[in-house]
Amino acid sequence: MTQLQSHGLRLLDPSAGAASRRGGAGPSDHKAVTVDGTTIMVPVHTSTAWDSPFVADAPDAGGTSVLRRGAIPIASVSFPPAPRFYALQTADGIPYSHIATLHGADVLATTVLQTCIRYESRRKACKFCSIGQSLAAGRTIAHKTPAQLAEVARAAVDLDGVKHMVMTTGTPPSDDRGAAVLADSARAIRAAVDIPLQAQCEPPADFAWFRRLHEAGVDTLGMHLEVVTPSLREALMPGKADVPVSVYFEAFEAAVDVFGRGQVSTYLLAGLGDSAETLLATARRLVSMGVYPFVVPFVPISGTPLEGHPAPTPAFMRQVLEPLAQEVVAANLRARDIKAGCGRCAACSSLSSYEAALA
Repeated sequence: MTQLQSHGLRLLDPSAGAASRRGGAGPSDHKAVTVDGTTIMVPVHTSTAWDSPFVADAPDAGGTSVLRRGAIPIASVSFPPAPRFYALQTADGIPYSHIATLHGADVLATTVLQTCIRYESRRKACKFCSIGQSLAAGRTIAHKTPAQLAEVARAAVDLDGVKHMVMTTGTPPSDDRGAAVLADSARAIRAAVDIPLQAQCEPPADFAWFRRLHEAGVDTLGMHLEVVTPSLREALMPGKADVPVSVYFEAFEAAVDVFGRGQVSTYLLAGLGDSAETLLATARRLVSMGVYPFVVPFVPISGTPLEGHPAPTPAFMRQVLEPLAQEVVAANLRARDIKAGCGRCAACSSLSSYEAALA
C-alpha cells in the first residue's frame, strides 16, 4: 500500500469501479482501490502514476483485477462501485455528485465553499492546492447549502450505507475561517440523518467556534498544518503561513478540550521538504496533546505549480510511518477510534495499516 501510494497506479480499464477524481479539494487525481480488504486512495492521474511500475488489469466478471509490478502478478485488487446516490439530482437539477462525493469505501465528503481567499490570489495560494479545478470544470458548485448537504447525506446513508461524513471548506474572508458555514451545515445534516461528522477549517480567530461546532453536531475537527518548517510554509503556502504554527498548536489544545483526545486531527504532507525527523518530532508533540497526526504522502496534482514535484519514496514513508504507528498505538490514539473524518477513513495514507500490524 505504501508503494502504491508513492508510485501511483496505471489502469488498463480506467472506467472500473467508481470514477476517479481530478482536481478539487483532496484527495485529487486518485482512485479508490481495495487491497486485501482495505480501501486506499491511489494516484492515477499524476505524472508519477504515468510512470508507475504498478499496473492493474481490467477487472474480471466478478470485479477482481490482477495487480502487477511490471509483468509479475503480486496481488488481487478491486474497485469500490459507483454509489447509487450519484444517479440522483436535486429538484433544481444539480447532480448529487456535485454536492458531495464518495471517498474511500464508505465516507461522504464535501467542500462546502469551493472558493478560497488563499487560492484566488496567486501570491497567497498554496502551491499544491487544486480546490478551484473541479469548480472551473463544472463538476461542483461554489457553495453547497445546508439543505442540499442534508438531502445528499440522507440519500448516501440510505442508498449506499455511508458510515461518516467529512466537510471541508475553502477559507472565506472572515475571522471564523469557515467555521460558521460548517456549523450551519452540520446542524442541517444532523437534523436530517444520524451520521458522524468531521469539520475541517483553519483555526478561527475566536476559539469559541470549537464549542459552537460541537454543539451544531460536529464530532471531530481537522485543522491541517500540512507543512511544518517555517521557510517551507512561506514558500509553499504563503497565505496559510500568515497563521503561525504556534497558533495552530494553541488551537489544537483548545479543540481537544472540546472534542476530546483523538477527535482532533491534522494533515502532515510528507515529501514537500520537511525531514523525517521534523515530521516525527511534530507528530510526537501532537500525540502528546491528544491530536491525531495524519501523515500522508504528497501527491503532485496536475495543473498546480507543484505538478512536477516528486512524490515521496516508499522508503521515506516507511521511515516516518513505522515509528509514528508505534507512537499513536502507545498513546491509544488509533485511527479506528476516531468518530469521523479523514483519519478514520484512513484511505489517503497507509498509517492505519502500520497501526493494525502492531495489534
